[in-house]
Amino acid sequence: MRDYSILHNGPSRSFPEGDPFLAGAGEGTDILLLLGGSGSHVPGDASKAAILVELDTECLGVHTGEASGGEGSNVLGFARYRNGNDAPTNLIELVRQPASDPAAIAAARALFEAAGFEVVVCADQPGRIVDRLVRPKYNAALRFLDEGLASAQAMDMTCRMGLGYPDGPIERVERGGLARHHDVSKAIFEMTGHNSYMPARRAVVAKAREDKP
Repeated sequence: MRDYSILHNGPSRSFPEGDPFLAGAGEGTDILLLLGGSGSHVPGDASKAAILVELDTECLGVHTGEASGGEGSNVLGFARYRNGNDAPTNLIELVRQPASDPAAIAAARALFEAAGFEVVVCADQPGRIVDRLVRPKYNAALRFLDEGLASAQAMDMTCRMGLGYPDGPIERVERGGLARHHDVSKAIFEMTGHNSYMPARRAVVAKAREDKP
């Protein structure tokens, strides 16, 4: 495994306190991870094989800036997928820009894979891969519930027994937190304008309750 160091700029959704990956970090090594975002700026360091910025709902370009589709360097983004408040999964979404350094991508992939993670590389788009796929499904299920199409139990059972899913959309989005779903879905909606990402009513209510003093 490549050596890596960590700079903590805030709470990490990818590697919460006690995660074994944190214990493997050293100092002055060739890959730098910025957990909790980039802080005030991304430290430029061409001597690093890669600088990896942990992302939440934002795009990597927020941290690096953009240049008419020519942006890219040894700075990459990443996020370890987790369903809201559930424990993080084993999937790392590694975010590249149009001109990202191929050697940096290879180094980052090798680091995470050596640590036992599955890695997928994606473009710097809102929602990356997983959230772009699942958030419209959660919004649709929540709207079906509001419209009385079926009960939550019926929809969940249909997905488990009819489609072979491990859980249903309502139980999954509620377990992960409807307020968190609101935040992720709203961020994608604001950047894409696609109505399927507009947070469903129940998610809006949950967010308002979370923000209520």
